[in-house]
Amino acid sequence: MDFIVLVLKSFSLLLDPFNLTYVVLGFLIGTIFAAIPGLTATLAMALLLPLTYTLNIETALMACASIYMAGMCGGSITAITVNIPGAPSSMMTALDGYPLQKQGKGALALGHAAFGSMFGGAVGALLLIAVAPFVAELSLLVKTTGKFSLLAFALIVVVIAQRGRVLHAGLAACIGLMLATVGLDAMEPITRFTYGNANLTAGINLMPVIIGTFAIAEILIQASSPNNADAIAAEADKVKIRRRDFIPPISDIRKIGFICYFKSCLIGYFVGTLPGAGGSMGSLLAYTEAMRTDDDPKSFGKGNPKGIAASESANNAVCGGAMVPMLTFGIPGDPITAIMLGVLVINGIQPGPQLMTDQAGMIAPMLSALLFSAVVLIPLTLWLIGPYFLKIVAIRKDLLYAVITLLAAVGSYVATYSTFQMFMALAIGVLAFYLRRYGFPVITMLLGYILGPNLEEFLRRSLALSNGDPTTFFTNPDSLFFVVLTAIFVYFLVIRKPAELKAEADRSE
Repeated sequence: MDFIVLVLKSFSLLLDPFNLTYVVLGFLIGTIFAAIPGLTATLAMALLLPLTYTLNIETALMACASIYMAGMCGGSITAITVNIPGAPSSMMTALDGYPLQKQGKGALALGHAAFGSMFGGAVGALLLIAVAPFVAELSLLVKTTGKFSLLAFALIVVVIAQRGRVLHAGLAACIGLMLATVGLDAMEPITRFTYGNANLTAGINLMPVIIGTFAIAEILIQASSPNNADAIAAEADKVKIRRRDFIPPISDIRKIGFICYFKSCLIGYFVGTLPGAGGSMGSLLAYTEAMRTDDDPKSFGKGNPKGIAASESANNAVCGGAMVPMLTFGIPGDPITAIMLGVLVINGIQPGPQLMTDQAGMIAPMLSALLFSAVVLIPLTLWLIGPYFLKIVAIRKDLLYAVITLLAAVGSYVATYSTFQMFMALAIGVLAFYLRRYGFPVITMLLGYILGPNLEEFLRRSLALSNGDPTTFFTNPDSLFFVVLTAIFVYFLVIRKPAELKAEADRSE
């Protein structure tokens, strides 16, 4: 209770113009970096890290918190407007956001994304403030076997969620897993699938894969259907945008339901407490759960606001969850919290169980800034500059995609400082283009690539600890929990739901 009171008191620091300026600037910079494909909030924070040396620790952490929150919600801007997620956590947002944009409802889609981000960010921050020590203990109960089962659960669920394309989704996921095996072995000092090319020794970097899968592939898709792109731009240009159009109707929010928002927040928060899980897994699981429980699952992927709400609520709730292991155990939940951990260590603050008591005065302002960014800055930013977000689709397509290509190339190079990896982004973009062209969902390929290294590592470690006994995944409680959860999802998505749809079709005939 004392810590909660301290956080509430630290809101007074936001009344200081100096602190408020850095929080607002951090949010704007994070939004811009997250919205540009190839540039991420992680890169923004890394580039601004030297600036923290000149600031006091409270101001530096407050700015970092605002960048973090902005990075999670900013990726939805280009995901909705041009179908290119600015961040991996916005992949699922694009599935329903872009169809709404093509229907001339881009403002509504951005409004739903902002409302979901605001709700998720606020719930995540409040949960962080209230139950951080308890959740941290729970996350440590997930051992090696449990982590493998969790990752396998996430991969299986997103594959079976691709209704009518499960085989295609599975093959795409396998391609992603194969790409993840290139380079140094995770547990032994040997290289795999490099074919004598020294550039592949370190593997294929994540950033070129993301840029290729979304930015390059989308540019090739648009180039192969220029008339469609022009029609979308013309249709969007006809729509007169008013700021009130960004406010989601109460009827839409009621239809989505408080339970969907809150459930998505809880999924995102608890996924965030698991190191390495990140916003992409949280949004994937929340989106799949929303689709599973919806009366009309076929509407997902065609412009259902519930998909946007679930995805954005979850990936912004991850912000609060990812800080739990970082603050209480010094284990960053994702790349951004890894940089924030560096800010703490640089300033002589040692994360650990005593941090919340011994140095709570330095941590409380950061949490207040996180909550302030979610509740105030997300809706305020959309209200003030939201109409300019939608102008993206009114820009000449040749100019827009030329700029995106340039930024994507620069982003992939800056992330790795390797021209080889930059060309890898192009190669993966061509691969993703043909996969999309023939009906393969590239999201499962990307998820397979992201989860692949940890999936393999935890599998091999689990088998090594059990002397090669595969029953270890069924005898450990944490692993058994996720195995049972996987079976439940398979039952509802693969067995029960199709049977219900078939029965309804038979009755209609």
